[in-house]
Amino acid sequence: MIPIRSGLLQVASAALLPLQLLAQTPTTLTLDQAIVLGRERGVTAALATLNVRIADARVGQRRADLLPSVTLGAGAIRQTLNLDEVGIAFASGVTDPFTVWRFQASARETLFDASALARLHAARDSALVSGADARAVGELTAATAGLTYLRALSAVETVRAREADSAISATLLGQARQRVDAGTSPAIDVTRSRTQLAAVRTQLEIARNQRDRTLLDLTRALDLPPETRILLADSLGGSARTPVTDADSAVAFALGHRLEVEAERGRTAVIERARKAIGLEYLPSLAVGGGYTQSGRDLGTLAGSYNLQFLVSVPLLDGLRRPARQQEQSARLDAQRLREHDVRRQVATETRQSLLDMASAELQVSLAGERLQLAELELSQARDRFSAGVAGSVETTTAQGGLIAARDGLIQARVSAAVARLAVRRALGTLDQTP
Repeated sequence: MIPIRSGLLQVASAALLPLQLLAQTPTTLTLDQAIVLGRERGVTAALATLNVRIADARVGQRRADLLPSVTLGAGAIRQTLNLDEVGIAFASGVTDPFTVWRFQASARETLFDASALARLHAARDSALVSGADARAVGELTAATAGLTYLRALSAVETVRAREADSAISATLLGQARQRVDAGTSPAIDVTRSRTQLAAVRTQLEIARNQRDRTLLDLTRALDLPPETRILLADSLGGSARTPVTDADSAVAFALGHRLEVEAERGRTAVIERARKAIGLEYLPSLAVGGGYTQSGRDLGTLAGSYNLQFLVSVPLLDGLRRPARQQEQSARLDAQRLREHDVRRQVATETRQSLLDMASAELQVSLAGERLQLAELELSQARDRFSAGVAGSVETTTAQGGLIAARDGLIQARVSAAVARLAVRRALGTLDQTP
């Protein structure tokens, strides 16, 4: 038993080795790669893809109405016959039990059915709509993955900022100790610098925890194992590149590329075809059919018979059900046109808003950069004044607090700008294109 158990452990260890390597080897990931993975691996997008398969199966069901149908049958009937019921003059009474064998084959083919053709086209349009819906859901999951990536990137940048703040606090503490040891500053300067260093270290620990949590959120959004180590290859910088230059052109571009608009347009076409199919039910339909039967009381004496049919069906009256169905479809069509109109307006609004947000975010980044430069200059001047003995540690502590706030402001501004650029790509329907 011991050798077998040892062998099984070796096999299990070999099977788990790739997973262990995946967890140990960092995976470098860019924003565009995260968007692609979010679209491909998102659970919601996978469910939408299954709906496409369902719609394709419905097309096959509608096509079956126009394809040949063949039926085979075989049976044996053990029975008696009441001759008096049949009315045979020269015989009466009930016969002895006998067996009737019957083998049948029948076929039918529709030659023309305008309504069935219209329903087939409607089913194909529905399949196309399901495909557009699936791609639209994929766009949504891709955008969610992109936003999660940016959140993680913001957390990583915040950790770097707090590490830089910790280094500055440690330098200021060393400077304060030197002045206290030299007798040129009171001991409270050291205490104040130590308090500031402790506060910054606390913020650093909080930032690291937030970074690790957002990276876990990213692995969840990409449907990766939670133990996967991810290295973010992009930064919060970058320029906004759009295929249009003004809001009106952007709206026109979005209306031609957004999958939501395409899906609603397809739904309108489906309902129009369904209403047309009801009207086509008034037309005659043509079909041919036939059958062949071999039957008899003994298998060795079976006799064959056949029939051929040419069928013309002319619907005349169905209790006024068709006009009522047409009225229902007309109401559905009016409602769908209203939804399509609303989606078009929504896309136009989202496009204009995203462009406004991007322009504002880029300006905020510029202003936040100027604020950071001023905060760095203020801290440098405060340190010079502290070194010269002109001011105490209050000025350096206050200046460092301003620098921390300025760094956070720049990070938030850059995150807002990155989110705005992502929103523009989402609004224009170009999320799958590398900017």
